[in-house]
Amino acid sequence: QVQLVESGGGLVQPGGSLRLSCATSGRTFSGYAMGWFRQVPGKEPEFVAAITWNGGLTNYADSVKGRFTIARDNAKNTVYLQMNGLKPDDTAKYYCARYRDLYYNNDPDYWGQGTQVTVSS
Repeated sequence: QVQLVESGGGLVQPGGSLRLSCATSGRTFSGYAMGWFRQVPGKEPEFVAAITWNGGLTNYADSVKGRFTIARDNAKNTVYLQMNGLKPDDTAKYYCARYRDLYYNNDPDYWGQGTQVTVSS
């Protein structure tokens, strides 16, 4: 059974930074692309960022380009989301997800429980 556990969320002022982490179980972490999504109550989940199995390719939502960076450490079975220049519109619950193979041209099949990020003064 694959488990994804997010951490690092919290309350931050506009313009501030947070780094989210997602620790995964299992020995095959390096065999899968990983992604981050976010959701606010009453809305559909929104894609934020994705990274291929070896970190060679990344993709970002237009709303976060230039502010967020996704990275992974396959030795630690962990994927990260560095968020800089945070805005109130970034307030959401952030979810880590595992894609079905090496690349992110498919739908994730495993999700974490999420971590809340609130951007407010």
